Amino acid sequence: MAKIKIAQNPTFTAVVQVPRIGAEPAPVEFQFRYMDRLALSAMFDRWNKARDAWAEKAQKEGATWEEVTTGEIALQAEQLGEIVTGWDLEDEFSAEAIVDLVRTCTGAPKAVIDAYQAAYSPARLGN
Repeated sequence: MAKIKIAQNPTFTAVVQVPRIGAEPAPVEFQFRYMDRLALSAMFDRWNKARDAWAEKAQKEGATWEEVTTGEIALQAEQLGEIVTGWDLEDEFSAEAIVDLVRTCTGAPKAVIDAYQAAYSPARLGN
């Protein structure tokens, strides 16, 4: 039986089925930042608070669709920036490229986050 170390690698890869308008989803390899359970739960708490605060502000101030969309893009780009460290796309990985991905591919943020979460799934790990 192979020996493994308890500490996880700082990054891991997973294939994300990136949705494409008018085409089949494209499989793209993403490199993700590993987080332990406490860091992961703290990140999800931050994401939930940020989402709820933005939704409350948008509702209270009667935001336009464009303002809501702009806020959603910023929030999703920030989220992906926390977990993605690289990708196998023609476009070079950068903070600006993350924003471009989120702005032009509405289903990408969910697909990326779902793939990230699936990597942590106990069923996937065989537990």
